[in-house]
Amino acid sequence: MVYDYLIVGAGFAGCVTAERLASSGKKVLLIDKRPHIGGNAFDEFDQYGILIHKYGPHIFHTNSEQIFKYLSKFTEWHHYEHRVLAKVDDQLLPIPINLDTINRLYHLDLDEESLKDFYEKVREPREFIRTSEDVVLNTVGRDLYEKFYRGYTRKQWGMDPSELSASVTARIPVRTNRDDRYFTDTYQVMPLHGYAKMFKKMIDLPNIELKLETDFEAIKDYVQASHIIYTGPIDTYFNYRFGKLPYRSLRFEHEHDDSIQQCQPTGTVNYPNDFDFTRITEFKHLTGQTHSGTSIVREYPQSEGDPYYPVPRSENEFLYKKYKSLAEEEKNVTFVGRLAQYRYYNMDQVVGAALSVVEKLLEAGSV
Repeated sequence: MVYDYLIVGAGFAGCVTAERLASSGKKVLLIDKRPHIGGNAFDEFDQYGILIHKYGPHIFHTNSEQIFKYLSKFTEWHHYEHRVLAKVDDQLLPIPINLDTINRLYHLDLDEESLKDFYEKVREPREFIRTSEDVVLNTVGRDLYEKFYRGYTRKQWGMDPSELSASVTARIPVRTNRDDRYFTDTYQVMPLHGYAKMFKKMIDLPNIELKLETDFEAIKDYVQASHIIYTGPIDTYFNYRFGKLPYRSLRFEHEHDDSIQQCQPTGTVNYPNDFDFTRITEFKHLTGQTHSGTSIVREYPQSEGDPYYPVPRSENEFLYKKYKSLAEEEKNVTFVGRLAQYRYYNMDQVVGAALSVVEKLLEAGSV
């Protein structure tokens, strides 16, 4: 069989590019080394009948009407605004930090204007913002940094915030109002019947052939394809020529409790200072599912295992750019996605990148 495109990886990047190209009349072979589609966003019903995210919570949010409308072709939506609490000083407090967080933590009665003054008094100004530690200290000062950020970051990344680029903690806003939503995007929704069903509908096209439990290295010399779209780790593609790019991985501990309908007040509770895990997510909050029991997942960051998060440090970015230079020299190969572009993308950003890649390929008439 001769294909126009071989797409490596059936997560967001792979499925979106496969759908767009197949819908344009291209013959596509989509492969994934796992036994399922959807990548890390894969979800399924556990043995108790609760829809869970196998690889930790994936909450969809975007400000892009284009991306929302595109995905809406493949799913109905459940409206969901994610809220997170952090266990600090034996209290469950809103994170991102807001007016209620400060008032409850310090037993104060501030309003929005006086909270701005509070932040100004406690912050440790930094002339140059280079690290994640700089970001937080410059914004909210030492005590809030120690209580909410430092321990969580050290668990998540295996290093101190002072060793990580500013982008890590810059993702988390600090608020002066009472808005306790984790995200403020225009569109905050979850696929009504789950991500896996959405992906299945997306790639249910006669021009797409799907092969699961298939490794790229094992078939690349046998498949006849005019162009490759690669969504896996870029250093793996080049056989680690310059050394391995650092990633953080996760271990997931799933648990079910039949005795209660709900075990925590919000979808996710962070544990910045206690335990080896970073957070617990209770899935029924996310999906809106009704069930007599409940299922949760604890996340344990680790250095070994499947790559989840590119580690944002300047030396890692330098190493990535060496691989990017090799990628730009590759003929008829396109790299897209979190692992292929070594970027801490949100899901909507991956969709946007994939749509952009296909648009350029079709405009160029590469196949």
